[in-house]
Amino acid sequence: MPTPELDTDILIVGAGPVGLFLANECARRGLRYQIVEARATQSEHSKALAIFPRTMEIFDMAGLVAPFVSAANRVTSLAVSSHGQTIARMPFTPEETPYSYVAMVPQNETEAMLASALAQKGGKVAYETAFVSARQSGDRVHAVLEHGGAQQQVSAAFVVGCDGAHSTVRHLLGLPFEGAAYPYLFMLADIEHNHAFPADELLLCPHEKGPLAIFPISEERCRIVATIPMAEGEAPSLALTQRLLDERIPVGIKARSLYWSSYFNIHHRHVPRLRDGRIFLAGDAAHIHSPFGGQGMNTGLHDAWNLIWKLDLYLRGFGNEALLDSYSEERLPVIKQVVALTDAMTRGMSMPNRFVQGVRDTVIPLLAHLEAFRHGFVQTLSEEGIAYPRSPLIEGKGERYFDDTMRGGNGIASRFILRLGDALPGDAARTLEALAAVNAPTVSLRRGEGAGVLLIRPDGYAAYEAERYDQTVVKSVESLLRRQTSS
Repeated sequence: MPTPELDTDILIVGAGPVGLFLANECARRGLRYQIVEARATQSEHSKALAIFPRTMEIFDMAGLVAPFVSAANRVTSLAVSSHGQTIARMPFTPEETPYSYVAMVPQNETEAMLASALAQKGGKVAYETAFVSARQSGDRVHAVLEHGGAQQQVSAAFVVGCDGAHSTVRHLLGLPFEGAAYPYLFMLADIEHNHAFPADELLLCPHEKGPLAIFPISEERCRIVATIPMAEGEAPSLALTQRLLDERIPVGIKARSLYWSSYFNIHHRHVPRLRDGRIFLAGDAAHIHSPFGGQGMNTGLHDAWNLIWKLDLYLRGFGNEALLDSYSEERLPVIKQVVALTDAMTRGMSMPNRFVQGVRDTVIPLLAHLEAFRHGFVQTLSEEGIAYPRSPLIEGKGERYFDDTMRGGNGIASRFILRLGDALPGDAARTLEALAAVNAPTVSLRRGEGAGVLLIRPDGYAAYEAERYDQTVVKSVESLLRRQTSS
């Protein structure tokens, strides 16, 4: 028989990077939570590696960024090589961010740092604890967990499945995982090399036998990802890795030793929705795609960041169903774009046709010299360009906003920031100050330069922006707040 039911606000299933980050955010906001993991320990392997600038900003807003800054190998350029020659090289230094680089941090280190941060907040992961089932009834989810052969019942206001590509939570909901598998096998190898490859550059190598990418981890260590026709042995060997390097890249990298390696199959899939009542999906439980863009873990972390403030406001009595629905409405277009982008990148790097290869190798250098293309590419890869223009809870472009007042873990939590320009007319400023006061539980008032008005969401995206004050501003801000915070 299950033991008596425990009660919590949020049950988090899965303690990978996404689940651990979500637990840290619950702890930072004072929410009750339980995080369970079927594995006995955290990951021992590097797996996901790249952390992009917008994710670093999110970690900063959450008060978690310092150890990642210290641990990161910083990549500031991307090169493309084909047929033995480097055909393009682009800087990766996005502007207007303190994190103008790709932070290379192995996943096992990411998980260790997030688990340590959670422990410092008094939290812990329930390991070797499996999510068995759940049923929704009214405003609760009644879940059954299993540990050591014994069952435990948990009553939660919400359940968030962060339990990976084979998600038990997703299967429970019966959600299809739409998409397909790639027809080739992927291999991964973390190697020590002969210092022939720069530690600050990511290299993509299209090749008729399959693409290969090099992600630098440190000055003497790098990650090799490639497609291969078939496996050789139980795991990729040092000899196989060296053969692929000799075959597909222009520089003479010598693999001196192998840290770890693996074969894996990759799919490009996503669920049709991220919410089913009071159960949500995030990370690989909701979407998987090619590793060549390095976007997987980052996209999952952004899922958690988009979701947590909405759950927080709802649990505190200031959010409504429209706010909860907006999680799917906002994140699914981003997820679909990431899946499409990484799929196009993978297919473009795998073209076997010589003529098509020639066209590709001609077009890439031309594009790489165009400032508009380079800017767009960096904005996309850095995730600084993520926006929610089609959200029903945003008026305008819904673009990212980040400044020093939002940093350090105390600058922003679950209150909107109403930022008023110091050049606003006095009557306008007083009217907006009064609006902020009426909405004090959910709105924080701040001052800035200029004559504009900006309503910033708790996740650092602009819900509304006006360069100048007019009579429509108050109505717009009031309407936006009412749409998501009224019951």
